[in-house]
Amino acid sequence: MKRITIIGTGFAALSAARKLRQLDRQAAITVIGPRPELIFLPSLIWIPSGLRQADDLVIPLKRFFKNNDIHFHAGEATGLGNGGRTVVTNNGTVANDGLIIACGGRFIKKLPGIEHAITPCEGIVAAERIRDRVKALRSGTIALGFAGNPNEPTAMRGGPMFEFLFGFDTQLRREGRRDKIKLVFFNPMPNPGNRMGEKAVKRLLAEMQRRDIATHIGHKLSGFEADRVKTEGGDVPADLIIFMPGLTGNAWFDNTDLPRSPGGLLKADACCRVEARERIYVAGDAGSFPGPNWMPKQAHMADLQAEAAAENLLAELEGRLTNKGFKVELLCVVDTLDAGMFIRRTEGGSQSLPAMGVMHSAKAFFESWYVRRYR
Repeated sequence: MKRITIIGTGFAALSAARKLRQLDRQAAITVIGPRPELIFLPSLIWIPSGLRQADDLVIPLKRFFKNNDIHFHAGEATGLGNGGRTVVTNNGTVANDGLIIACGGRFIKKLPGIEHAITPCEGIVAAERIRDRVKALRSGTIALGFAGNPNEPTAMRGGPMFEFLFGFDTQLRREGRRDKIKLVFFNPMPNPGNRMGEKAVKRLLAEMQRRDIATHIGHKLSGFEADRVKTEGGDVPADLIIFMPGLTGNAWFDNTDLPRSPGGLLKADACCRVEARERIYVAGDAGSFPGPNWMPKQAHMADLQAEAAAENLLAELEGRLTNKGFKVELLCVVDTLDAGMFIRRTEGGSQSLPAMGVMHSAKAFFESWYVRRYR
């Protein structure tokens, strides 16, 4: 019997588990994670406005694991042993014949004073802090921005920041507070969001102008203070700073000899196999993959990589050819609480549609459809 271990309980990890069980009903699958639950991170954008509560986004996985005969090992990975055939955790070791690493990435928090900024995609607690701070703000400035990993062009997550930005504008207008609270978008790049395509960037910046959202772009960040964002092009005064740093690899990767990219992620080939390693694959934010420099770090991309990793790992375990690649596709709806801007980019081109009410409904429907398989 094949023993397959998956590290993580996020999008990539669960997609890999589903694909493995679909392809092999007999394999012994073990999932490692701190808790048997999925946090539906894309909907964190709706916590500040009250459209979602914490309980709406926490999906217990015990039933999913039981129905699919998947063993859950409660713990956090701390290293690998025996050439990757053993995962070391803070709660014992787990042996495997094949391994998929899908534990996500880690935000780079090296800028001076970054403790003064809230990083929303760190989870529910961060989103609730933002909700409470915005609720208490009677007047002032909210500054929102994101940055990347200078050594890893794809290791950034900017999409949610546009959604928080436009969502706050809609929310504050509904509450009659927008005239008292200034919104500022900051970014070190002159064309933020360029991975979505040139048309999308123009549409996003035009939407900011239409909503009277100030911009401070094209200036390298130098740090934060409690009341300001510091850049080489001047400071941005702020009463609340919301910032998404770039991504790098998890700290426990340092306890392995796995090959790393210049940006600190696990170096993978086009089939999601960790380079020069037998039966070790990676999917999602933990990996650095060959492809265009606009390849996104998002749930959809993680799902596509996870399915390819699962197929190739099974093929390798069975002595078959491992040649399953993954489609590179950026697919998102930039939500504004009452509408959404549809953006799609593939290697064949990009598509961007203006904000429409139906897209907000479509995003909510997708959330419901996606989590239903795990409830």
